[in-house]
Amino acid sequence: VAARVSKEFPQSDKLFALCHGSRNGFEQDYLASKLNVEVIGTDISETASHFPRSVQWDFHDVNDQWVGRCHFIYTNSLDQSWNPRQAVSTWVDQLGPGGILFIEHTMAHSAEGASEMDPFGASPTLMPYLLVEWLGHRIAIEIMKSVKPNKKLEVWLFAVKRVA
Repeated sequence: VAARVSKEFPQSDKLFALCHGSRNGFEQDYLASKLNVEVIGTDISETASHFPRSVQWDFHDVNDQWVGRCHFIYTNSLDQSWNPRQAVSTWVDQLGPGGILFIEHTMAHSAEGASEMDPFGASPTLMPYLLVEWLGHRIAIEIMKSVKPNKKLEVWLFAVKRVA
């Protein structure tokens, strides 16, 4: 994510980003330190405000201060959504023109992994079709695959670029 953001946005000292479903703030801290940018984390938990640069927020909800402002958004929490179509639509609306939404997804995020805590599940191979169905011509999608070194888990990273 950091390498792609640096390539897309060479003026990285002026970027604004969100990290949805940030729990303890690890991802937002990592991205902020790698890119030297402002990254705000959101989490629905009451403990969210205990972590630096984190706010308690339901990522389905619109925050007028964020609409059209984000250069990039990162999440690995789409599986926690009770309405994934609404969530990704809200996130794309938060992007400025040319902004990128990074959605990290694994086979653990498939329907078989859905539960009361993680109500949404879709195979990574199905995700691009869902994103296009939900967002239409507003986006372009790039799919990057890698392996998480700490878990030896195959990861699909969907770079969803706002084009309209």
